[in-house]
Amino acid sequence: MKLDRFLAKQSSMGRSAAHRLIAAGRVCVDGEVCRDNQREVDRFTRIELNDGTVMQQPERALYLMMHKPAGILSATTDPVHPTVLDLIDDPDKQTLHIAGRLDRSTTGLVLLTNDGRWSKRLMEPHLHVPKTYLVDTAEDILPEAVEAFAKGFYFHTEDITTLPALLEILAPRQARLTLHEGRYHQVKRMFHRVQNRVMTLHRESIGRLHLPDELAPGQWRFLTPQEVAFF
Repeated sequence: MKLDRFLAKQSSMGRSAAHRLIAAGRVCVDGEVCRDNQREVDRFTRIELNDGTVMQQPERALYLMMHKPAGILSATTDPVHPTVLDLIDDPDKQTLHIAGRLDRSTTGLVLLTNDGRWSKRLMEPHLHVPKTYLVDTAEDILPEAVEAFAKGFYFHTEDITTLPALLEILAPRQARLTLHEGRYHQVKRMFHRVQNRVMTLHRESIGRLHLPDELAPGQWRFLTPQEVAFF
């Protein structure tokens, strides 16, 4: 929301009066005088007048990464199975949502936030944010699978062709796979197309965010400001 619209809505002063207030330097945004009517503000922004009147106390913005273990749902609530939220010890955890879910059996990097604009940038399809997985398979991975993944696979149920994916064979039955999208059971379906079956799947990274070696399964930590700025 624009600053002038916020002030007009919160104080019922009207847009013209809000413009005059801002132009006079009487409005502070996050502790600094702001004279920009079109300044974007949200629920995480502190807005006050120079007479000390607080127009909005900011909510606490949360950005977390977790090493999701197998058997844990990428969900906020479930009546039967434990969820990623059950592993988090924070008083505001109920405000979180998941940016990039993983199947119950899949392990690795999961991101959680209460900032919808941030998670939207992360998951925006046209931005093609890369996601890298370590895959163990039931059968040997044939060399021709590399080209097949690079060309993409047609999924008739969605009437789409997957984007080119980078498959790096690490061992006869292990590979590193980088995708730029997130279709339903995509990795398992792609390997099925090359007559193979995924046995274990582990997400190592999303964009420039990599799962740290020191973060054990079930553990989580807050993202640093630099990591939040990646998206």
